[in-house]
Amino acid sequence: MGVTGPPGPVMDRDEVDRALARLGAEHEAIETSLLALQDHAGRRLLEGADLTGTTKERWTSTEASITLLWAYFDAYSDALRAAREIRSRRRWSSREDLVELTELLRGDSVTIAGSATATANAPTLHGGSGKLSEQFSLVTLVERMNELYAISLDMVVAADAVWSALPARIDLLAAELQRTRQLAHSAGVRPGEHPAGDDLERITRILTSLRAQVVSDPLAFWVPAQGSSAPGGGKPDTSKYDREARALDEVRREIDAVLTVRQDAEARLVKLRDVLSRADRTLAEARSARGEVLAKIAATEVPVVSGPPTVLQEQLATAAEYRRHAQWHRLSPLLESLEAKAEDELLRARESLSEVTQPLAVRAELRGRLDAYKAKVARHGLAEDPFLIERYDAARRMLWSAPCDLRVAEQAVLRFQHAAAELLGAPRVPQQGGPEDRRGPGA
Repeated sequence: MGVTGPPGPVMDRDEVDRALARLGAEHEAIETSLLALQDHAGRRLLEGADLTGTTKERWTSTEASITLLWAYFDAYSDALRAAREIRSRRRWSSREDLVELTELLRGDSVTIAGSATATANAPTLHGGSGKLSEQFSLVTLVERMNELYAISLDMVVAADAVWSALPARIDLLAAELQRTRQLAHSAGVRPGEHPAGDDLERITRILTSLRAQVVSDPLAFWVPAQGSSAPGGGKPDTSKYDREARALDEVRREIDAVLTVRQDAEARLVKLRDVLSRADRTLAEARSARGEVLAKIAATEVPVVSGPPTVLQEQLATAAEYRRHAQWHRLSPLLESLEAKAEDELLRARESLSEVTQPLAVRAELRGRLDAYKAKVARHGLAEDPFLIERYDAARRMLWSAPCDLRVAEQAVLRFQHAAAELLGAPRVPQQGGPEDRRGPGA
């Protein structure tokens, strides 16, 4: 929709013809725009919708603007038709015709008489007074129509954009929500019994409310583009929809986890029983080894081995009961907790066994070292040396006697190594630290 040139003195015939041609082109452009607005899907939806809030207020004003637009256009058409009739009276317009045409084409020659309702609701531009009757030049009238058209189109396009984007997406999400509810029901996830069931109820309520708000007040979900003056510049606000879509995704993942539990619950329970059984056997072995250490190793503080925790067995029995009654939503978190605790228990049992059997490992290492040096001496033909035999027998008696004092036995092994090294002409074996003394500072 264009704007005519500025007013001026009395126009000549060429100026009149050019002005009429320009006004005719503008008339066609304005008519095309108004018809397109009249047929716009958003406008038809707004006419039939039960609107509320911001959209209701804007549409009341926009309806009045559209009514004024047609009134302005009719007046503009009448003025243009009158000018064409004057120009068509004669081929060479007279001075009087040119004066009349100049006043019609450039002066405030158009009178607009509107209804009180239309002018009361329509926006007043350029500080207008909103009078029931106004005088316009054709230039001013075109400007007025352009501005009213832009405001009306902006409102219609914004509402249509929201209606085109959000309700359909909400309906698709609602359908996905319904499928998720069915899965949740099959997995035993119900409101009041599982957080995911409560989340599904909350999402359902919010989506129902959101759709009703979008249908009745679409402009409440419209974000205008910053710095844009073009009609319809902006985008729908989908933040509420996006938030609920993410929440539904989280619920769906949780339900999928519950359904996965239903598929492999038996295998996981069998594995749990095996892990806890291995932990029990390891603890039993540690208790047995502790008795052996106390009987065979002297002057050693052996840690006490605790028994298996009964709470894990009770929780395992509870998990089996959940599986038996298909309470998958309760079984899922319990299995995850039990699997972590069972692995920790097996690790604790192995550490207990290692701590208890450390003195036996030290004794075995000393025995191996003594026999290795004896074999080395024998390879060099010194196996019958009385001094070495005496040192060897002393160390062996200490290592193979019960209870065995590991500190004294290690010193005996070192004396045998030193004696062997001297006879073999090798460097002396450096003094080595003894086994860890677990008796404390008073030993």
